Amino acid sequence: MIRNENEYQEAVRRLREEQERLAEHRKRLEEMGLAADEVKRALDPLRSFHEQLSEEVESYERLKRGELGELLNLHGLGTTLVALRIALGLTQRELAERLGVHESQVSRDERNEYNAITVDRASRILDALGVELRSAFEQPVIRNQGSRRAAVGE
Repeated sequence: MIRNENEYQEAVRRLREEQERLAEHRKRLEEMGLAADEVKRALDPLRSFHEQLSEEVESYERLKRGELGELLNLHGLGTTLVALRIALGLTQRELAERLGVHESQVSRDERNEYNAITVDRASRILDALGVELRSAFEQPVIRNQGSRRAAVGE
């Protein structure tokens, strides 16, 4: 996940380089007289890396436009906190100032995607971001004991 503008610029640069590298490899392989399916097989690993990097760049650009996904469970909370900061246009330094911590602390936390974050800490970060968290719980289906007994022949 791209977490800041420096990482974004680096990823865009690498994406351009990878595009050029792919084109060069394709040209060399074709000059060697390889069949189209052989060229494809040889380029697949490079193309896979290129596509993954491209997806990360596109994801960061969506976040910068404020396009956030829905938080479906708490396992994605750390990524969501990073995404919220990006979508709000805040730098890690600005968030650190709001939290009263050093920028390196925010950078480290985001790099680890806020692994094992406490509810209190998540709440402080959401407050610093000016975001209100609303939650909804889906209740499990509670089976009627009578219908269960009938189904198992009791």
